Amino acid sequence: GGSEVFLLLDGPGQVERARELWHEKAVSVPEPRMGVGSLRRGFAIPPLGVALFTSSDLVGGRTRPRRPRRVSSGEPVTSYAELEIGKHVVHVDQGIGVYRGLEPREVLGVTREYLIIEYAGGDRLYVPTAQLSKVQRYVGAESPKVHRLRGKEWARSRRSARRSAEKTARELLQLYMERKSVPGFTFSPDGPWQVELESSFPYTDTPDQARAVREVKVDMESGAVMDRLVCGDVGYGKTEVAVRAAMKAVLDSKQVAVLVPTTVLAKQHLETFTERLAPFPVKVKMLSRFLPRREQAEVAERVRKGEVDLLIGTHRMLQDDISFKNLGLLVVDEEQKFGVEDKERLRRMMRTVDTLTLTATPIPRTLQMSISGVRDVSIIDTPPEERHPVATYVGEFDMELVRSAVEYETARGGQVFYVHNRVESIRVAAERLRAEFPCLSIAYAHGRMDEEDLERVMLEFAEGAHDVLVCTTIIESGLDLPNVNTLVVERADLLGLAQLYQIRGRVGRSGKRAYAYLFYPARASLTDAAVARLATISEMTPLGSGMRVALRDLEIRGAGNLLGAEQSGQIEAVGFEMYCQLLKESVEILKGDVPVATEEASLEVPVDAYIPEDYISDQETRVEEYRRLISAGRTGTIDDFSAELEDRFGEPPEAVRRLLELERLKWKAATAGFETVTLRGNELQIRSFPEREGSLALAAGCAARHDFCADRGIYADEEARTLYLKLRFGEVNNRQEELLMWLNLIIDDIFSG
Repeated sequence: GGSEVFLLLDGPGQVERARELWHEKAVSVPEPRMGVGSLRRGFAIPPLGVALFTSSDLVGGRTRPRRPRRVSSGEPVTSYAELEIGKHVVHVDQGIGVYRGLEPREVLGVTREYLIIEYAGGDRLYVPTAQLSKVQRYVGAESPKVHRLRGKEWARSRRSARRSAEKTARELLQLYMERKSVPGFTFSPDGPWQVELESSFPYTDTPDQARAVREVKVDMESGAVMDRLVCGDVGYGKTEVAVRAAMKAVLDSKQVAVLVPTTVLAKQHLETFTERLAPFPVKVKMLSRFLPRREQAEVAERVRKGEVDLLIGTHRMLQDDISFKNLGLLVVDEEQKFGVEDKERLRRMMRTVDTLTLTATPIPRTLQMSISGVRDVSIIDTPPEERHPVATYVGEFDMELVRSAVEYETARGGQVFYVHNRVESIRVAAERLRAEFPCLSIAYAHGRMDEEDLERVMLEFAEGAHDVLVCTTIIESGLDLPNVNTLVVERADLLGLAQLYQIRGRVGRSGKRAYAYLFYPARASLTDAAVARLATISEMTPLGSGMRVALRDLEIRGAGNLLGAEQSGQIEAVGFEMYCQLLKESVEILKGDVPVATEEASLEVPVDAYIPEDYISDQETRVEEYRRLISAGRTGTIDDFSAELEDRFGEPPEAVRRLLELERLKWKAATAGFETVTLRGNELQIRSFPEREGSLALAAGCAARHDFCADRGIYADEEARTLYLKLRFGEVNNRQEELLMWLNLIIDDIFSG
């Protein structure tokens, strides 16, 4: 009493809400001074008559400080799969060949860099880097047939794949139209409680996370039924996106169902959602087949009456006795873990309810629907702060290495997951480790244990009561135990690639460096597919590799196993990326959104324009920079690209500057209406796009104004859509800068005219 009161709250949303509550209660005491900040707890100084309260004092909850955003160290997925020397690639015009690397070549006195693709019979195709967009990495069969250069087989394969894509597109589109024809619920814009929830998030949103949240909200407020996939690596903040969507649904008096594959994960989600929603009047319950029957019936009854706002559950939630009074949002975590029957029930629910699917490694069917535009996708590629890639060792089983790994981890106060994926012998494996480490506490857990025992062991391990948990792949789904930073897998050769990737994601969830040891028996016993899986998981250590893993999984297991036999032959014949491209085009045509072909000009002028090896030595990086330059040209961001190039690799040499200038000219020429600009000797030939012949007359008028065009050296052939300009110099090979300047003048003149 008599003290001046201050409130230090987590965010502006909480400040606004506190003011509302103060005025609602019509308290006679003056409104306290409020501000935004972060303190663990409040304090009072009676002699000074001062008292300060924090968010934790008022509503409880997490007290971790809001961390500043920092630059991501993750690696975005730049294409479905990068080109690798010796691997199969697809050229959209010539078919499947083997990529042999980059090579600078001098042609007619001009140096450029070319990608080399080798075809059947030893024929080689030299692809200019300007046409890099025509080359894709092949993803499909393990050993595809290499085509003959300029053979007829590729054209036949493409026609057949297009017919298959059109058929698939019709099926996908029917599903899409069904969903779009059902009117969805139009959720309200964000209110004060939504703002308060989001501002209480103890970290700064990563840019990808913020974008995913925005996209989900736009979908929910649109009035159409949402079907959005949020794809992001383990621990990248997908759950927070779901928490915010759930809050939005509950605030409009709708119920939310969160479907997860395992009880352990359901328990963890229950804790997360309960903790985040604690300050608000949201009733959260969990349902699984391991709850006592009486409790299950009670939860089901409350859900039916609408007394539960948010239900988290395993596939038990999909059974016929569970019905919602007013379901508005369905969140599905890791859909690939559910069986065929469960997925069918899910599909029935998804037709009328907004659906948000969370995944780290999307199944190819989902990838296919997302790529074709039938399903909306948000990719979270930015890792959280202080997250490091997991150091991964792959090799033959070595007990000495296991001993040193376990001793190192426990010595630094951490814990270890030891994956032994055979329920029958897991107790024996645990006993063996107890003999090796008599001073450590070693527990074991598997999915066939009594639910109470399993829950007890997992909770004890989470609280640090055990040093090592010997377990099956039960740990792969979403467990968040930041103190576990070493993983040992006894028989990594028996696990699928996506499984290995998920399990490895269970460690490295704090600022500590994490280690994964993936063992196999003697090399001789491994299948080719197992060797490929283990090689891939050791390569894919950068943060954010989940999408790459999904595509590599498709490559190793074969498209047919995952997408259905009917499509497998077509995908193997042209590659997954080409098939998805054909599928996307087919979907757009059937939707009536016929894509307008982007007009792209071709420049054939004698100018040395390439990235020299002494500027960027690594071939893969050079290929990637060529790809990014083409993209920058399309989006008009070449100046940004140029600045970034200089920042990363130093001042660009003449050849790189000319390369950037040619790319600028190419897009200016296309905008001005020109398909090709070619210099032969001292004659400049400019060819217009069909229906753009009017640009030739304009070009002729502009050229006549420049003194480097010879008198009466301007001739237009309307039939050939070509303008011929005689330039006032003979040999141009040594006058590259001057030539680029003149080209710029002519095209700029026409461009502005």
